[in-house]
Amino acid sequence: MKGVDASSRALGLELQILNADTERDFEPTFARLVQPRTAGLLITANPVFNSRAHELAALTLKHAVPAVHAVREFAMAGGLMSYGGNIRESHKQAGIYTGRILKGEKPASLPVQLATKVELYVNLKTAKALGINIPNTLIGRADEVIE
Repeated sequence: MKGVDASSRALGLELQILNADTERDFEPTFARLVQPRTAGLLITANPVFNSRAHELAALTLKHAVPAVHAVREFAMAGGLMSYGGNIRESHKQAGIYTGRILKGEKPASLPVQLATKVELYVNLKTAKALGINIPNTLIGRADEVIE
């Protein structure tokens, strides 16, 4: 864990940026979150966090920190919510591009691809455990609701 890199106020909320380079950094990082009683956590998409979604979900429950992650597996494992592009679809597109490059196309000539659909997964069981009421409008927009 590198610790708190920055702190700022935006919209009346304090933003703290915490880093974890490996899974063994997770527990000390979460310990720092609960000391000032963090109101919520946004877990960014990166290879370490994406591959450890189950461990992160368990820690958010253990420390009672509402959290949102970019990968579906987080909400399925007990995290509060996930919101992001479909990683499988991204990997499929990367494979298609790799094939095109191997067949001779120049990478610079290929158009940039952006996610065209984001997915929202809401875990109502976790919301209840954390004492959070998820609005029906958000539940209605979810791709999947875990009960």
